[in-house]
Amino acid sequence: MKMLTSMPHHHHHHHLPQNLGLFGFSPLKSSSFSLFLRPFSLYPIFASSSPPPSRRRPPPRTAGYRRSDPSHPRRKWSSFEEQNRKGRPPMERDKASTSFNPSSDSFEFNKRRAAGLDKIDKPKKNLKRNTRTLNPTNTIAYVQILGTGMDTQDTSPSVLLFFDKQRFIFNAGEGLQRFCTEHKIKLSKVDHIFLSRVCSETAGGLPGLLLTLAGIGEEGLSVNVWGPSDLKYLVDAMRSFIPRAAMVHTRSFGPSLNTSDSTPQIGSSKPTDPYVLVDDEVVKISAILLEPSRLEESGSKTGETSVVYVCELPEIKGKFDPKKAMALGLRAGPKYSYLQSGQSVKSDFKDITVHPSNVMGPSVPGPVVLLVDCPTESHAEELLSNPSTKSYYSCPDNSTDGAKLVNCIIHLSPASVTNSSTYQSWMKRFHSAQHILAGHETKNMEFPILRASSRITARLNYLCPQFFPAPGIWSSQHVNNSIESTSMSKCFDSNLGESISAENLLKFTLRPYGNLGVDRSCIPSRLTSLRVMDELLSEIPEINSKTEEIKRLWNGLHNKMMIEEPWLGESTVPSCLENIRRDDMEIVLLGTGSSQPSKYRNVTAIYIDLFSRGSILLDCGEGTLGQLKRRYGLEGADEAVRNLRCIWISHIHADHHTGLARILARRRELLKGVAHEPAIVVGPRPLKNFLDAYQRLEDLDMEFLDCRNTTTTSWASVETTSPDKIIKSGNAEGSLFSKGSLMQSIYKRPSSPLTDNSSALPFLKRLKKVLGEMGLEDLISFPVVHCPQAFGVVVKAAERKNITGDEIPGWKMVYSGDTRPCPEMVEASKGATVLIHEATFEDALVDEAVAKNHSTTKEAINVGSLAGVYRTVLTHFSQRYPKIPVIDESHMHNTCIAFDMMSINMADLHVLPKILPYFKTLFRNQVVEEEDEETDDESLISDKVPSFFIN
Repeated sequence: MKMLTSMPHHHHHHHLPQNLGLFGFSPLKSSSFSLFLRPFSLYPIFASSSPPPSRRRPPPRTAGYRRSDPSHPRRKWSSFEEQNRKGRPPMERDKASTSFNPSSDSFEFNKRRAAGLDKIDKPKKNLKRNTRTLNPTNTIAYVQILGTGMDTQDTSPSVLLFFDKQRFIFNAGEGLQRFCTEHKIKLSKVDHIFLSRVCSETAGGLPGLLLTLAGIGEEGLSVNVWGPSDLKYLVDAMRSFIPRAAMVHTRSFGPSLNTSDSTPQIGSSKPTDPYVLVDDEVVKISAILLEPSRLEESGSKTGETSVVYVCELPEIKGKFDPKKAMALGLRAGPKYSYLQSGQSVKSDFKDITVHPSNVMGPSVPGPVVLLVDCPTESHAEELLSNPSTKSYYSCPDNSTDGAKLVNCIIHLSPASVTNSSTYQSWMKRFHSAQHILAGHETKNMEFPILRASSRITARLNYLCPQFFPAPGIWSSQHVNNSIESTSMSKCFDSNLGESISAENLLKFTLRPYGNLGVDRSCIPSRLTSLRVMDELLSEIPEINSKTEEIKRLWNGLHNKMMIEEPWLGESTVPSCLENIRRDDMEIVLLGTGSSQPSKYRNVTAIYIDLFSRGSILLDCGEGTLGQLKRRYGLEGADEAVRNLRCIWISHIHADHHTGLARILARRRELLKGVAHEPAIVVGPRPLKNFLDAYQRLEDLDMEFLDCRNTTTTSWASVETTSPDKIIKSGNAEGSLFSKGSLMQSIYKRPSSPLTDNSSALPFLKRLKKVLGEMGLEDLISFPVVHCPQAFGVVVKAAERKNITGDEIPGWKMVYSGDTRPCPEMVEASKGATVLIHEATFEDALVDEAVAKNHSTTKEAINVGSLAGVYRTVLTHFSQRYPKIPVIDESHMHNTCIAFDMMSINMADLHVLPKILPYFKTLFRNQVVEEEDEETDDESLISDKVPSFFIN
């Protein structure tokens, strides 16, 4: 999901269609456009029309260090900047490219992109659907479990149906892309995606997947997405942030929703017949709908229909026997092929008609696979009584009687349903089928599915358990080991087909027919924490002593907190941290990568844990729920989700908000029947369009508040206290957004004036109350420079009294969202206790940072030091730095870099920068290891893959 960084010049304009609806944004008319054309003496702004330098792969380098790279091409400046630069002394010119001076407000950014106009520059993409030449004699075919979410149970597992030239995927839960990247499964080859239900559990990974596919290669790829009629609601919701081109082919089936439906619907002759969705020489896929048999509710609610998918492969014709043909008086020639194609022919030498059955061996029936998703027992009752599945039952005496033999049934249903007697009696009707239980069985829980990232988390935990607590998923391991021996043996019941638990990448082979059956060869070896440690110690033996060093350092710094680091000019820790308790506040970085998930870093999400007082999420990329489960374990994560009071979203790029629906849906499930308040979601206006549309699919139990209603000015108008407060805060919005300024014209459009707070008032008051209950004084959004309606946020704790009764100021935490360094950012960060700032690019790539309105490492640190921040944490690293970004340690004395699952307790902030040098040891072998892994040309996160995702 990142915009291209290495395209050759001639096509760098293809990434985005013209569709501005993407950000709920109408093109600016020429009248308002004139605001942009005032000369900006203070803004050396990059013209985005100059093409980005094509990026070569940087030379391999030792971990975390960069040799100065003089060969890096500088971007050409347009003539306006050219004159600007000539007028400056050379010294200053170089400085300007890496930093900015907040007093003169001179900083560089891509104006068209900040205004959302960069999309107009791109020709509209019209993604054609993949059509492939089919091969009916298909040599290889299998179904395979792609275990998304199995270890964390946060999503429904996906199933891949594979043929030589066609791929089908059933269900696309969150994390599917990340899983496939790690296991080198090429999603670019998928033609169809089928949903067994339409909800966040089965479809959370869809938006990200569509965006990635739409960005692959010059043309982009498109897939068919199929689902029951509620698919329409999901499509409507996704349209709010996915360009239309990526959304072309969505097909729903089933009883039509009584609306003027733009989505093509597949009808069915009789309501009881299965809906045939795909029928070609390779496979026939049909759908049987299950509506839960609910008596108490009239009419089924959306989001409750589930689907049984039937996949039937064509029969394999028997072999032609030339001996028999000769015996029946046939000359070798064209008649042989007529017979093979099923036609009868006249004999050449005998007065008889030769039928194909006379010369062909017996044909073998094509294998049949069923995928069943029964979310509740009432769906199971429906399954039992549904006439459509009857033709697939096998009779006990094996006289199949025209019934098609089902070879394999994959059960996506939860264990609570598959164990019910209703469901069991349905299973018993298939005698020869291999049952694969892929619902959330205990057994699927024991081993991490994203091995690469869990390996890194475990290593970090070994090095520094203080900032990297043991992953919640692994802490339950020893409990389950006892059951393992029994659960491994197959449960074989004489009158029931064989039943096994699904495992990650387990296959069931369908062709060649001789190999029909379960294939375990691809199942990855079990990764245990013990094994990870053995690997680590043999690879980096000195890590042991480093761990001891950190322990000593830790205890030392904790014991004598007051005589800290005189060499930093810090004689003391800030007063807000004086005697701070460990249950005051902890920052958990759940995702620290940009654009799209990679093997090692998930996309952005920061969990602010206020312990007994509740918690807040800042941004919520895809897979956030899974990350919470990896960090806290299953029960712990549910507790964390229950305690969420507020979710704040910085801007509408999918890597910052696509995990939202899943988290909110889970919170609603957990709080069912418990008295509670809806979650407050604070985000940019376009996010509301998505949430409103999505709520028609499943209730998210939330209230929405526009970020613009939570700026300093807006808060002041609520309090309407002394007039001086308003004047002061009006100025605090920063010159960048002052009346008539460049950015103001972008933010303030007639549709939503900044001043109108009246409708938001009740929500603002509730937010104020919730913040108060959480011991917080303020949550303030402020505009930043990235794309239209992009924000950063300040969270301030209320004052507290210390032992002697003196008032101690509360801490202040600032998060940048995605942004260029800008005066707003410095202003908001003044005196912050901790600043979490994006640092997408290394220092050498400043041109690219400007073109995309991101920051480099040095720029982010610079914002922190200009604002006098106590600690700066860098995050949102480009996925081109797989494990550790390129950093220059010389200017990082109060800075640390973030990793997924890192947990920073306020009480430990003073130790934070001391840990940085140790990461170097841990990742010293990184480059070599990465080089051979990245040779895969279609790796989804290679630099070559552009995408609609603009970081």
